[in-house]
Amino acid sequence: MASEEQTQHTESMTEGAPSRAILKFAIPLILGYLLQQTYLIIDTVIVGRWIGVGALAAVGASSSIMFLIMGFCNGSCAGFAIPVAQAFGAGDYRKMRCYVSNAMRIALVLAIVITLLSCFLCDKILQMVNTPKDVFNDAYIFLFLQFCAIPFTIAYNLLSGQIRALGNSKQPFYFLIASSVLNILLDIVFILLCGMGIEGAGIATLLSQMFASLLCWWFIKRHMTILVPKGDERQFDNKKISILLNNGVPMGLQFSITSIGIIMLQSANNALGTVYVASFTAAIRIKYLFTCVLENIGVAMATYCGQNLGAKKLSRIKTGINDAMWLMLAYFAITVAIIYPFADNMMMLFVNGNEQDVILNAARLMRISNWFYPALGILVILRYSIQGLGYSNLSMMSGVMEMIARCGVSIWLVPILAWTGICYADPVAWIMADIFLIPAYFWLIKRLRKQLG
Repeated sequence: MASEEQTQHTESMTEGAPSRAILKFAIPLILGYLLQQTYLIIDTVIVGRWIGVGALAAVGASSSIMFLIMGFCNGSCAGFAIPVAQAFGAGDYRKMRCYVSNAMRIALVLAIVITLLSCFLCDKILQMVNTPKDVFNDAYIFLFLQFCAIPFTIAYNLLSGQIRALGNSKQPFYFLIASSVLNILLDIVFILLCGMGIEGAGIATLLSQMFASLLCWWFIKRHMTILVPKGDERQFDNKKISILLNNGVPMGLQFSITSIGIIMLQSANNALGTVYVASFTAAIRIKYLFTCVLENIGVAMATYCGQNLGAKKLSRIKTGINDAMWLMLAYFAITVAIIYPFADNMMMLFVNGNEQDVILNAARLMRISNWFYPALGILVILRYSIQGLGYSNLSMMSGVMEMIARCGVSIWLVPILAWTGICYADPVAWIMADIFLIPAYFWLIKRLRKQLG
């Protein structure tokens, strides 16, 4: 058994009120992602106001590509943390460390292969999504630097995922604070003081990701030694590699499959022209600021369900999911009161007031998406809960539904409705995913009830 000193930075989610456990875990996640989105907004403001609308469009033109590649990396790392959470919930710490050791092997291979392929194919990728010629060079520089940061992003997501699997969501939040502050400071130095342009933004992101991953590594080695494999726990274990891949790869593919639809949507939007690319970039920066709250309630459910499955507490899992739904609806009411009246003002953060086309387009997308946040909330809560229960293949299928919806919008609606089609793409995708996830969830609960008796 682990000593009290080893477990002092961990927390079990298998006892106490489910809503309290979920909130306690989710709040640092939410604050961390709000902070992360805030620094992305500040980064975008600096790019849009001090470099220009063309540079803002260059950043936006590559956003869907980054979601495709980093979605697979981040999703896989989140999947690798699920067996860790389940073993921790069951109190089997030796098994948990074996999973940690083998997850690091897989992540190393992923980092090398994906980084090399992405950097080599960077220009072809931008051509594939119809990047406007007037922003192509800036988009290439920014995207190439993002690809160079992939090993550090994988390292951060792997290590922070393992920390969270043990119920500690606070420490990764502190590391996000540190890396976000560093990113903003480096933006100021490289862009405003050194005049480096778009490459300054890319280098700042790369260095801040490196810093965040090093902080996670230091914390585990210094304060969370229960996660550090020792002796034969470091050995290659084919069975555990298989379990990790069965959890991680479907989650990674889920994000990548989803992003194929986003790439098609981005390509359709890019074809509308630079004004619409800039509008899309501004809108999604603010949209992510709001939707990351819903996303991280879902992330909390993955750890919550994983630990409680390890402890064989099915009724507690069902109660926690119901509580998460009520939390989501309360948050939706807050967003309506903020987004509907103030969407135009938010968009003026990114461009001057005379860029009325960009402001009006972006604000319209924000308002339309906002009314469908409950559909997104149901999606993320059920998807991450199903992942935490070890059925990543089911959550991957919800990603397939999202992809089909976005591809359909890109092929049929955008040519007819132009920007209006873009505005309804996400809501249609969320609803399609829910149509699959809701019955899948009830089927899974019935199956687990039989398995656990």
